[in-house]
Amino acid sequence: MSAIVVTGLGALTPLGNDVASTWEGLRNGRSGISTIEQEWAVDLPVRFAGQVDVDVDYHQAPPQARHMEPSSQQAVIAAPPAREDPGLTFEPENETDPSRLASLVGTGIGGLQSTIRQWEILRNKGLRRVSPFTVPMLMSNAPAANVGLRIGARAGVHTTVSACASSNEAISLALDTLRLGRADIAVAGGTEALIHQLPIVSFTQMQALSKRNDEPQKASRPWDKNRDGFVMGEGAVMLVLETLEHARARGAMIYGTIAGSGISADSYDMVKPDPSGRGQIAAMRMALENSGLAPSDISHINAHATSTPVGDTTEAHGIRSLLGDDADHVVVTATKSMTGHLLGAAGALESMATVLALRDRIAPPTINLDDPEDGLDVTIAANRAIELPAEGRLAALNNSFGFGGHNVAVAITNDNATG
Repeated sequence: MSAIVVTGLGALTPLGNDVASTWEGLRNGRSGISTIEQEWAVDLPVRFAGQVDVDVDYHQAPPQARHMEPSSQQAVIAAPPAREDPGLTFEPENETDPSRLASLVGTGIGGLQSTIRQWEILRNKGLRRVSPFTVPMLMSNAPAANVGLRIGARAGVHTTVSACASSNEAISLALDTLRLGRADIAVAGGTEALIHQLPIVSFTQMQALSKRNDEPQKASRPWDKNRDGFVMGEGAVMLVLETLEHARARGAMIYGTIAGSGISADSYDMVKPDPSGRGQIAAMRMALENSGLAPSDISHINAHATSTPVGDTTEAHGIRSLLGDDADHVVVTATKSMTGHLLGAAGALESMATVLALRDRIAPPTINLDDPEDGLDVTIAANRAIELPAEGRLAALNNSFGFGGHNVAVAITNDNATG
């Protein structure tokens, strides 16, 4: 079975509009959380988020951009850097056959903003003012389809919708697609654009969001005793995955290897994680088995840890339960402390961060962790980056867990890396 390697990355995040600025922010513990300045947020109970700052019209022709939901706009903006990073153009005369190219993009909620906007137009301005592009904008598969159109993917265009596990599930599906020989190369990742009154108020009503309006950059604080909920974020991240043979044949730079993945379901509650952690542990165990890794091989875990009271503790205990004494040499981090929670795009962002952590042999910090929860029993990179072993093979896990009980773990190594 061919190894599946990462040959390109693209990012649009609260920390920057490209991979370099995002990774710089993560390494250096820079918060991307800010106050929402739009007038509609003035009276909201939560008035901050991890926001992207991008000129959509600069990256796309204005008519094309207007016919896309923000989540699709972000996905398309993130995808071209990913495919251009390795110097690859998806044209028939190029070494990549479009019929061997796939697009796999996850999203948690997809076209919510377009749905609300067109409903308001219908209600206030009449049916003749509703856009004929409404359905192509609001459908959940629109981001994957728009990325597929941009790169000319003909091997398949797939959408994963599993809440906050969506984009790691897309990466897992891409891994399977390439292993099964259905494509040679895939652009896989996730996108989310939900900085809007309705989801903010809805999450607030659930008591899920932090309400630190006076200090937003300190609001996301995974594992801290004073955490009071997660911080919403938006953005898109794409990874170019391909078979090792295909990558070597075209001389691509390789960041690392997607070694395996594991997927499970809690079947416990729609929004609460199973406090036993059995589903999360099962996904992590399957990722190890699928990749041929042992607990002793793991040096780093980029945790799902969102800054919620129950979820953070359950995951930490699950990591210890899975790895046993081998957890003593594993550095765990929660990059959501800097980016907020990108929901359907979170897994892709954190898989990218994990790939780069292994490349640079450094685990990013978990900021705002001033008073850690008692009894976590894992080593967390609290408020500072921690160097990983300077030599030899490195392996890591990236966890994503979502409403509905979705659990996905992706195993990543620095095998085959060339740069």
